[in-house]
Amino acid sequence: MALFLGIDIGTSGSRALLIDERGAVRGSASGSHTCQAPKPLWSEQDPAEWWAAVRQAVPGAVKAAGARPEDIQGIGLSGQMHGLTLLDKADKVLRPAILWNDQRTAAECDEITQRAGGRKALLKMVSNPALTGFTAPKILWVRNQEPRHYAKAAKALLPKDYVRFLLTGEYATEVSDASGTLLLDVAKRQWSAKLLEKLKVDPALLPQVFESTVVSGKVTRQASEALGGAVLPGTPVVGGGGDCAAAGVGSGIVKRGVAVVSLGTSGVVFLHADEVKTDPLGRAHTFCHAVPGKWHMMGVSLSSGGSFQWFKNALGQEEVAEAQASGGDPYDLLVNKAAAAPAGSGGVQFLPYLTGERTPHADPYATGVFAGLTPSSTKGRLARAVIEGVCYSLRDSIEIFRSLKLPVKEIRVTGGGAKNPFWRQTLADVFGQSTCGLVAAEGPAYGVALLAAVGTGAFSSVEEACAATVQTCDPCTPNKKNQKIYDTYYPLWQGLYRSLQGDFERLSKAAR
Repeated sequence: MALFLGIDIGTSGSRALLIDERGAVRGSASGSHTCQAPKPLWSEQDPAEWWAAVRQAVPGAVKAAGARPEDIQGIGLSGQMHGLTLLDKADKVLRPAILWNDQRTAAECDEITQRAGGRKALLKMVSNPALTGFTAPKILWVRNQEPRHYAKAAKALLPKDYVRFLLTGEYATEVSDASGTLLLDVAKRQWSAKLLEKLKVDPALLPQVFESTVVSGKVTRQASEALGGAVLPGTPVVGGGGDCAAAGVGSGIVKRGVAVVSLGTSGVVFLHADEVKTDPLGRAHTFCHAVPGKWHMMGVSLSSGGSFQWFKNALGQEEVAEAQASGGDPYDLLVNKAAAAPAGSGGVQFLPYLTGERTPHADPYATGVFAGLTPSSTKGRLARAVIEGVCYSLRDSIEIFRSLKLPVKEIRVTGGGAKNPFWRQTLADVFGQSTCGLVAAEGPAYGVALLAAVGTGAFSSVEEACAATVQTCDPCTPNKKNQKIYDTYYPLWQGLYRSLQGDFERLSKAAR
């Protein structure tokens, strides 16, 4: 029995998943991580927790599948993008990893833009503007603020690539995740020597970069032992993909005109592209796809599911208690109250910018906002406003793609929120376009398991692998009445940010 292992290093936990040659999931398991926010706008994690979670998840998945170590023909790696893990010459971690949702690097983004010769010059070099979530500003922040750590740094690795190093002993990454460092020439699919020189960053700090299906190393005996023998020494490890590109593969987003909306802690709108297409305003990202020789455009809302999680934690104590008593889910109880409220939430609107925003505003100081509150604003209306606000923020990305004349013919929906019919319906109503779900909505781990199958010869291409394994389900057409309401409210919602934009930074500074 040939099996392929996908490992995803997420923000709140790591997941291991085994699939067979037909793409059927044979077993999975997870391990958890914790995050720290030692200062406002900061988000950090101990890389040791990633490895501990992998050591828990991989044997758990193999056991759940009833598999033997020799059944595993290849491994693919995925992970949260943009995180900075610095190693010294002895391969010891120098400081906690700085994560994708960390917002401390506004000054370094300005520095990068200036050193590059301006925003237009930067877009020409790496296809993207300098954003606080990206890796390059984090490298410069360590150089500026922690020079002793920077002086000792020998390698800068992304989260999944630190796990790769522990698995294989190799310093390596691949093009999709490397695109999110701001140091990759996305058009040429290689590190940008020009930008590295302008930033005075030593290229030796960076790992070798591969295509996503290429074997980047093999499991060492030491790693096999650390995993309890669940995988054999010598098992190939392919490049894999950043979590967004990996989820794109796992969702079958490997042809023109097909997009996926991923509703996790953050929200991502991911669109396949056969050629490099850059947003001249830098609102959406242009990255290399995990499909060799292809690209994708991506918009990111930093707090999508995270906004609803905040709402549950802050205002859902009643639902939490009810769920504990009944064995239900507090999220489902809150969504049911949202569904009972009118479309448009009685005029209540919510900006889901709890951790700043990426697309389209690139504003690390933006915060969450409720507007339109009146005495009739019930918890259900507030809950619906949060869901609608998240959907509006994702529509921002769809509208950018449409403005660039990129076809969006089919929209698939995945992630935790996609499991709920009300979330899927609201997305269709806000987008004004039909959506569908996935039969096996397994996320990034599934995508990189498919990449491992391609890289070790089970399929001839990523496109062939997806055609053989990925199926859609649960089509959802827009409710025309609700669509009309949302088309009225959407521009009003957009105007809220413009009205408050100048206040966000002042509020942030006052709160420090």
